[in-house]
Amino acid sequence: MAKKTKRGGQGTPATVALDGAGIAYTVHAYDHDPAAASYGGEAAEVLGVPAARVFKTLVADVDGTLTVGVVPVSGQLDLKALAAAVGGKRAAMADPAAAERSSGYVLGGISPLGQRRPLRTVLDASALDHGTVFVSAGRRGLEVELAPADLVALTGARTAPIGR
Repeated sequence: MAKKTKRGGQGTPATVALDGAGIAYTVHAYDHDPAAASYGGEAAEVLGVPAARVFKTLVADVDGTLTVGVVPVSGQLDLKALAAAVGGKRAAMADPAAAERSSGYVLGGISPLGQRRPLRTVLDASALDHGTVFVSAGRRGLEVELAPADLVALTGARTAPIGR
């Protein structure tokens, strides 16, 4: 069952960052099923939102530098496109422990917002096709809905076609 709350009340670094920046958002909480095959797919299904509007946050290593790629849960991160978007040559998925240490979040709950150590971020350009998008609010079973332009502004992200 999804629960919808306006601004705050969840206290994750992501919502604290949003509150601090004065950005309008909506938190959507639901009971996470540990057996779910896909965290993002589960969020889209439980919240009744098209998967193209729910974005997953993935941490990659581009030429030795951790980089965040934010892509729709309905697709995959194109590592070559991510590398090209930041002027790099080679990209691979980051070591999960390194992603958790850097972000301060656990896998399945990594948010592009409020990361312990902000990383360069690329948001798939398809996000701009929607009035609002959903990203993790910092833990499994918690999503935040906001305007893509606000996500770009708060993360300092660039947009590029990095999903496939």
